[in-house]
Amino acid sequence: MSTLYFTEEHEYILVDDNGIGTVGISDYAQQQLGDVVYVEMPETGTAVESGDEAGVVESVKIASEIYAPVSGEVVEINDALTENPALVNDDPMGDGWFFKIKITDEAELEDLKDEAEYLEFLEELAA
Repeated sequence: MSTLYFTEEHEYILVDDNGIGTVGISDYAQQQLGDVVYVEMPETGTAVESGDEAGVVESVKIASEIYAPVSGEVVEINDALTENPALVNDDPMGDGWFFKIKITDEAELEDLKDEAEYLEFLEELAA
């Protein structure tokens, strides 16, 4: 079973039972960005620390950094985004994921929001 977490910068990480997390941006982030036209992802094998810049997503409106939600090693990138960055527009929390990370410190997940906490956070932003 996988567990979903969010950052206050609107990245998500879907963690599986093997300690691998799939990272992308939330629906909210995609809506704020508008049409995504380019995604820059870290290279496989890159070590990242929680909060480090791990990539860039560019839309017709703005460019925005993607931050690593936890520390670990990038084990896979979504090559489909290189050819079709619009996947982020169509399905940001599905086919539009950015990279997968082997988590080195699962305790860092405690600093992230679960889905209910994230939705509450979005409500506060809208207020």
